[in-house]
Amino acid sequence: MSLASTTHLPTGTSLAEPLAQVMAVGEQKLTTNAAILAKAADMLGDFAVNLTVAAIIFVLTLIAARWASGAARRILSRTRAVRRDPTVLGFMVQIVRVVVIIVGMIAVLQRLGVQTTSIIAVLGAASLAVGLALQGTLSNVAAGVMLLILRPYRVGESIEVGGAGGTVQKLDLFTTQLINGNNHKIVIPNSKVLSDVIVNVTGQKTRRIEIKFNVGYGENLKQACEILAAVARLNDKVLPEPEVWTGVTALLDSAAQITLHAWVQNADWWQTQADLMQAGREALDEAGMEIPFPHQVAVPYKNDQTADALAAPAAGKD
Repeated sequence: MSLASTTHLPTGTSLAEPLAQVMAVGEQKLTTNAAILAKAADMLGDFAVNLTVAAIIFVLTLIAARWASGAARRILSRTRAVRRDPTVLGFMVQIVRVVVIIVGMIAVLQRLGVQTTSIIAVLGAASLAVGLALQGTLSNVAAGVMLLILRPYRVGESIEVGGAGGTVQKLDLFTTQLINGNNHKIVIPNSKVLSDVIVNVTGQKTRRIEIKFNVGYGENLKQACEILAAVARLNDKVLPEPEVWTGVTALLDSAAQITLHAWVQNADWWQTQADLMQAGREALDEAGMEIPFPHQVAVPYKNDQTADALAAPAAGKD
């Protein structure tokens, strides 16, 4: 018995040691995996918390931007230099809103663990590429600032630019919005507005009406001018100064052209022009003056089939 025990003891000992080592390695791996899982769970939990907080900050940023723009509008509306100019008011309110949103986005990025200093460094390194890629957008912003400084038009005024015309509804950082007579919304980039010819139709308090009438050569042109001037003076919308003017301005193929100039307030321009055009035509008709229309005369040529066709009916009548 003692010999058997002595013989098998080294064998059992040799089997137990590798088994213990395997179990120790397994326990170590389980401990490592548990630590990794715990760390991953902690990181996921922290990310979920940060993401939730960032989302809350983003929502609060939008609310704050809306509130700040409203507050800026109320405060600036009380300022004498701004309240009379909706263009400046809308532009400054939009700037306030954009600044609040930018500050909020920086806070969101910081909460998500993004270093703003690194962002600034990256943006500085990529500023040339960004500038080239966004040169159209940046030019619109710069043009919007210049339009705000130069003030060629204001909200509510009627302008013509780039072949389009209408009443200015809004001037923001990027575009100018118009509404034409057909209630069409027209959006023009600020860079195009600034680089094109701007015609401010209602930029002045008064506006001149110019109407051209054609009178036959056999009529008394001086009398025709007096009739048209009298018609304009009788209209209560026509201003006494500058005085109404009429005169012969062109000698056309079949008529003499008489031009009528009359000054009115901007708001009365359209209707007064229509009234003067109708009243002038009726006054010339009552005076028995001819208002000719263009005539076309067909002159046949020799050996022309058209001339033969025209001559055939006349020959048949003879």
